[in-house]
Amino acid sequence: MKYRVLPSTDLNVSEVCLGTMTWGQQNSEAQAHEQLEFAVARGINFIDTAEMYPVPPNAATQGRTETCLGNWLGRRPRGDLVIATKIAGPGRRDWIRGGRTDITPANIAEAVELSLERLKIDYVDLFQIHWPQRNVPAFGAVAFDPSKERPGPSIREQVEGMAAMIDAGRIRHYGLSNETSWGVCEFHRAARDLGVPGPVTLQNSYSLVSRSADGDLAEVLFREKMSLLAYSPLAGGMLSGKYRGGARPENTRFALFDTLGQRFRKPQVVEAIDAYAALAEQRGISLVQLALGYVKSRWHLGASIIGATTLAQLEEDIAAAQFELDPETLAGIAEIQARFPNPAA
Repeated sequence: MKYRVLPSTDLNVSEVCLGTMTWGQQNSEAQAHEQLEFAVARGINFIDTAEMYPVPPNAATQGRTETCLGNWLGRRPRGDLVIATKIAGPGRRDWIRGGRTDITPANIAEAVELSLERLKIDYVDLFQIHWPQRNVPAFGAVAFDPSKERPGPSIREQVEGMAAMIDAGRIRHYGLSNETSWGVCEFHRAARDLGVPGPVTLQNSYSLVSRSADGDLAEVLFREKMSLLAYSPLAGGMLSGKYRGGARPENTRFALFDTLGQRFRKPQVVEAIDAYAALAEQRGISLVQLALGYVKSRWHLGASIIGATTLAQLEEDIAAAQFELDPETLAGIAEIQARFPNPAA
């Protein structure tokens, strides 16, 4: 396993991050602990969760994933583990924290304390805003709609709330997720104006079929000394190949929860995946190696976030996320990308 220090931090993380959103829904706590032991034994020291998890989110299970992780953390020394979690944004999950989901300094403080209680730790290494406070196109939407504007705390207030948690020793760094270039720049502008730390990471969807981070966001990451935490590097499992031809294998995410991941099931996504599968076969590698190897190859990557429901899947994904693609394969990917630039957006 290779490690890298995330820019603007002292966090030395494995290039593979263990995702957790199935724990407490598709996976039991015992299975979550098996995954943790398996991943740590293979050198993973970076674990990502969220107060909203598991997925699909609902009021009955909210917080269960952090509790699964916390019960494991409570039985072992923390060592060099890097723990990341997220505060939910407004509007989508109003049952979280009794509906107090605007990202105000007070709500940030409450979310931090509740996460620390569930995680059974004294501080979080990386605390992320799960989705923006303001109106933005997200989760596969591409068109900005001014009619959806809503009041709420400013980015400056959010920065102040994060800085207060850093000063209190409850978080070490903070990051953004599902954010736009304008938003990242505004967070840094506010932080510079206040003389406090800015965000250090951006956790956005990134894969062969979701490449929005390759354009102006990449420039922002470079200039603001940030790194990308790539979630859904297998496009919700579509790039594993298991859904090809319209298949819905039993107990898989899209079979169990048909409303999830609609952005990964668009017709152009399906066509692109067929093209990538043909390239993988031509190059003598698996589609998973092609997909995760591509994400690994990107200069702005901090870590690929890998989640699985079985140990066999996890083993394959961890290995593939460390796979080095040769120049010929990368050239083949570029040819397909010219035809399907960003099909899942």
